[in-house]
Amino acid sequence: MSFDPASLSYNDAGLIPCIAQEAETGEVLMMAWMNADAVRRTLETGRVTYWSRSRAAFWVKGETSGHLQHLVELRIDCDSDCLLALVRQEGPACHTGRRSCFYTAVRDGEAVEIATPEA
Repeated sequence: MSFDPASLSYNDAGLIPCIAQEAETGEVLMMAWMNADAVRRTLETGRVTYWSRSRAAFWVKGETSGHLQHLVELRIDCDSDCLLALVRQEGPACHTGRRSCFYTAVRDGEAVEIATPEA
């Protein structure tokens, strides 16, 4: 049976959230949006491809920064409305230079940075 990206549940803008997770460690790296074509391109190339809402264009992770995401496995949640991309991440995943976009924690009611940019 062949997988068809059109079978996923997209929002009204035709997008689905995709969480990127480091395949080896389980570290959550980032969340971005995909449309059906981005899902297809990701599966065909093995390079994780998102849809940039601000640029209204495809965004191949690492294309300009060199911080590539190589797809290991794409998983679909139980409602088919969210994706989990297990990846091998080269360099930081966040545009701020941090390994993960989730570098702020709420502790005792305060937002606290828990990671610094990589050197």
